[in-house]
Amino acid sequence: MAPDKRTTARRPATGLRQFLDPEQQRDWIEGKADLPDAEERSESLELRFKYIPRFQKLLHRPQAREILEILGLYGATCIPIPRRSERHYWSVSCLPSTSDKPLARVNASWMELFTLYADGDDVRARFLVHLSDVTTDRSLEQGHVDEAFLERCVTTPEDVGYFFPGGADMFGINVRSSASIRRFLADRRALGAIRTFNLTHMNRGRNAYQASHCYSLADYMLGH
Repeated sequence: MAPDKRTTARRPATGLRQFLDPEQQRDWIEGKADLPDAEERSESLELRFKYIPRFQKLLHRPQAREILEILGLYGATCIPIPRRSERHYWSVSCLPSTSDKPLARVNASWMELFTLYADGDDVRARFLVHLSDVTTDRSLEQGHVDEAFLERCVTTPEDVGYFFPGGADMFGINVRSSASIRRFLADRRALGAIRTFNLTHMNRGRNAYQASHCYSLADYMLGH
């Protein structure tokens, strides 16, 4: 009798793997590729109108201009194929109702990626990345954090701090002042760490925060 030949069903691709192969993702992380994005956005008018009052309230904050400009920079540099993946794989919320009182927050899957807060009339930011991308030896040792690297990424060392959230390979970075946030986003290694973490969670499947997506903020992130 011929041996029973069993075939294993191929699992469907999840997250951005449906659109980007591993090489494209790696090249984007390293800044070697500009990924082709969709020309049109898929939009929910119901959601757009739902969050217009919050957006208008945000515009009256003294930090409004900085928030919109930084979100524009983040959207252009830190999110792959942002139009194609909007809302379904990443979202931005405006004045979310959480105890830490953020001004704006970017999420993917079940994870916070980036948050902006008021700091007087200026802003401060919180980034989440993989711990292994910010240690001196790419290990998961908390004592091996490359503090010199973090301090080089901001305008003054006092503008950066860090913490260890739950999870073996997670690392939180706090950056004060719009100038230091911009400088942090412009640093090649820091940007690579942000992109790697964002792709990790965008690849995990559909965004759990779709219902909180603020299209008015996303307009600035997508350059509209």
